[in-house]
Amino acid sequence: MVTSTRVGAAPPLAARPGRYSRGRRPGKLIYLFLAAVLVASMFPLYWTFVVASNDNSVIGNTTPPLTPGGHLLDNIARVFDSSDFGVALTNSFLVATSVAVGNVFFASLAGFAFARLRFRGRNALLVLVISTMMVPTQLGIIPLYLLMTELGWTGRLQALIVPALVSAFGVFWMRQAVEETVPAELVEAARVDGCSLIRVFWHVALPAIRPAAAVLGLFTFMTAWNDFFWPLVVLNPENPTVQVALSVLASGYYTDYALMLTGATLGVLPVLVVFVLLARQIVGGIMQGAVKG
Repeated sequence: MVTSTRVGAAPPLAARPGRYSRGRRPGKLIYLFLAAVLVASMFPLYWTFVVASNDNSVIGNTTPPLTPGGHLLDNIARVFDSSDFGVALTNSFLVATSVAVGNVFFASLAGFAFARLRFRGRNALLVLVISTMMVPTQLGIIPLYLLMTELGWTGRLQALIVPALVSAFGVFWMRQAVEETVPAELVEAARVDGCSLIRVFWHVALPAIRPAAAVLGLFTFMTAWNDFFWPLVVLNPENPTVQVALSVLASGYYTDYALMLTGATLGVLPVLVVFVLLARQIVGGIMQGAVKG
């Protein structure tokens, strides 16, 4: 049997010259572009480390230094002598960790409820939660401060942790993760087998949404770690967070760049450590659903 081919028909996509086919590696220009993006992304961190390891006399030269110096340990000692940086690191770590864990737990519960439970007013309540994302944070600072004053939490870490234990973004993020990774049939099957809702969430939903939870945990950790305005308002100067302590290092009659960027180097290290620990889950969460089949 002879198979005829229509004259003028376009060849298959995989057979067309100049087009990428499955298994074909990208060209050198793609790798050069990615390398340039990597260098541009890493240079600010490298420059911060270079300045932190030199003194101000070298930084003020006409030709700025491009290699690390030998004053890093001296600058670190000056950072801890100039401010309560040890207290600030401890406070920021406690606050950021508590807020990240709380957001992952409560947002996962709420996301599971919105995605797989049927109750009256579910859609209206979800819209109400999402609509809170449109309210600027600054509008709630005064009533929130008055509430912290009534509770006696001003100057204490509870004022930073409790209001941030769950967020509308986290609820929406985890709701979408449950919708995409936890089929309703699987939940129904577990319920038929006699699992309680808590066991369904813990043994069925939570393992499936773990990559998305890792991404949410990192984003929440970074947000709490980098928060400046609310800690500045509600905490005492003797009990600061990292960002407040960095503002103290940047104040004065002149800017000590070596001192300030040494503090910034110390302040960014915990975030890098958290990213390295969660890197595998984070990449899995970002790529989840990108490739199927």
